[in-house]
Amino acid sequence: MPTYQDRFNAVVAFGKTLQAMVQAKEENKRNVPHLEDWKKLIALAGHKNGWFTEENIWYATAQWANKLTKEKLEKWVGSYPSPTKKPIVLLIMAGNIPLVGFHDFLTAYLADAKILIKLASNDQILLPWILNFLQAHTQEDPDHVKVLEKINAPYDALIATGSDNTARYFKHYFGHKPNIIRKNRNSIAVITGKESPEMLQKLGEDIFRYFGLGCRSVSKIYVPEGYDFDTLFKALYGYRDLIEYEKYSNNYDYNKAVYLMSLFKILDNGFLIIKEDTGLTSPIGSLHFEYYHTLETLEKELEAKSDLLQCIVGPTGFLNSIGFGETQNPSLTDYADGVDTMDFILSL
Repeated sequence: MPTYQDRFNAVVAFGKTLQAMVQAKEENKRNVPHLEDWKKLIALAGHKNGWFTEENIWYATAQWANKLTKEKLEKWVGSYPSPTKKPIVLLIMAGNIPLVGFHDFLTAYLADAKILIKLASNDQILLPWILNFLQAHTQEDPDHVKVLEKINAPYDALIATGSDNTARYFKHYFGHKPNIIRKNRNSIAVITGKESPEMLQKLGEDIFRYFGLGCRSVSKIYVPEGYDFDTLFKALYGYRDLIEYEKYSNNYDYNKAVYLMSLFKILDNGFLIIKEDTGLTSPIGSLHFEYYHTLETLEKELEAKSDLLQCIVGPTGFLNSIGFGETQNPSLTDYADGVDTMDFILSL
C-alpha cells in the first residue's frame, strides 16, 4: 500500500513534469514526456469551455510548475502535524478558471485524506489527467481518489466552492457535516495616483487574467477624488487584444449597450468600460470604480467588507494588500477566503 511519502513524491514528480513542459513550450522543444498529451488536453478543454484559452491554461500550468517544488511543498506541509487519520473528504469544485480546484485537491491529498471529487461541468478535462498521473506513480487504489458523476457516496467532510446561490444549496443539503462552503468574493485595487506606468500595467494582469472570471480578479478600483483615468487607460492599452476573443467581445458589447441605453455615465477605451458603482462585482468587459476621500476612511470601509473580499491590491502597508500584478500568483499558504483547509482536514 502506498505511503504518505509515496504521495508526496508523486506530487513532486508531477511538479517536475509541469516544469519540463513549460520550459519545452518556451524553448519550442519536442519529445518531452507528456507534453503532447497536455497540449491535446489544453485544446480539448478550450473546446469544451470557450473561456479556457490556450494562453490562460499555460499560465495556470506555469503557476503550478513554480509552486510544486520539493522545497516549497516541504515548507508548506512541514508547518503542520503529520496526518494520523484518513477522513473521506468530498470536494465540490468550481469551474470558472483552469485548475481552480487543484489547491483543494492537493491539500486533501497531502493531508492523507481519501477524496471524492465532483467536478464542475465546464472543467472536466485537466484534473482527471492529473489524477491518473499521480495514481500511476503511487499505484494507489483508484478508490483513494474518486471522481463522482453524482454525489452518492459517504463522506466525513465537505469543501465546496460556488456562487452565493449554490452556497445556500450546499448549506441546506450538506451542512450537517463539517464543511467549508465558499460564496462569491471579489478583489479590489486601491490607487493613490502615485503609481508608475509599470505598476498600472501590472494591475492589468490583475484585471484581465482569466478575463476577470476569478475571485482573485480585480473587479473594482478605488481612486482619489479628481483621479486622471487617462493615466490608467494608457497603462492598460497593452491588453487591447482581449477584444479579439469572441466571448469577451460579446460581453463587452452587451454590457456597453445596456449602460448606454440606461444613460449611465461611463468611460470606454474600446475594450474596457469603467463605471462609477458602489457594487464590488463588475460584469465581464467592465470595471467598477469609486472615489475615496482619504486612505484612512477607505481602510475602515473595506474592513467592514472584509468577508466579501478575496484580495486587496494597493500601497504597501494598506490593510493586508498585495503588490500590483500579484493576485493570480497565490502561494501554497494563500487559502481561499482565508480559511486554512489543511488545518480543517487534519483536525477532522
